[in-house]
Amino acid sequence: MPRESSEFARFAGRLRAWLSVRHSLRIEAAGVLVLYALYEVARGLVAGNAGEADRHARRLVALERTLHVFLEAKVQRAADALPGLAGVLGIAYLTLHLTVTAVVLFWLHRRRPAAFAFARTALLIASGVALVGYLLYPTAPPRLAGIGIADTVSSTHVDLNHGLVSSVYNPYAAVPSMHIGYALIVAASLLRHGRSPLVRALGALYVPAVLLIIVATGNHFLFDAAAGALVAAVAAAAAARLTRRGAPTSVTALRPPDELRTYDELAA
Repeated sequence: MPRESSEFARFAGRLRAWLSVRHSLRIEAAGVLVLYALYEVARGLVAGNAGEADRHARRLVALERTLHVFLEAKVQRAADALPGLAGVLGIAYLTLHLTVTAVVLFWLHRRRPAAFAFARTALLIASGVALVGYLLYPTAPPRLAGIGIADTVSSTHVDLNHGLVSSVYNPYAAVPSMHIGYALIVAASLLRHGRSPLVRALGALYVPAVLLIIVATGNHFLFDAAAGALVAAVAAAAAARLTRRGAPTSVTALRPPDELRTYDELAA
């Protein structure tokens, strides 16, 4: 075997071993934060061409109209008809995506350690696949596509198109929707590992709620959501192979018996 192939195989083996286990909370948090920061920076750098992004958006509109699923404007009008709902959905768009994902990952790490590695790995793979999608198919969101759909998130306090937020936010990174991709992985974790009816109910409602949020605020087409769901499915399949049954689920499982330490010692 050539030296390069052997080194790659060893690296791949180490990476798979790292992904297959639940590390200490400190290491997991640091790793996820660093990787997500790199993902956001890279997404911002993949700005795309505005004209190309607009053309792609209009193609999506044409496709949805052909399939009779162009409902984005109707959904936004229905949300606007309920006093205060648009503002609530705007706040939810800015906060739920990361907050809920982080809370569920923390819950899995502390309460469902055997399930943590799969969820974390699926989210990381989904982010990587999505980044490729943003590069290959930059697409304007409905609110920027000139089709009569408003931006209900931007206000005097937060502006998605100008200022600090826009410096790391690429408005043309719409396909796939990782709001939906992350939501599906989070919801599946709650449904599969939640023991109380309330937790499972929250899991069942989370994806429809996120879909309403991203469409009513003018940030995603239904096609974007479908693409996000596909990415989540691909990421879950890949994560299942990387963290297959029989692989260690905790860093302690990789240590000889005389080197084992308790979870509290690992997290300290």
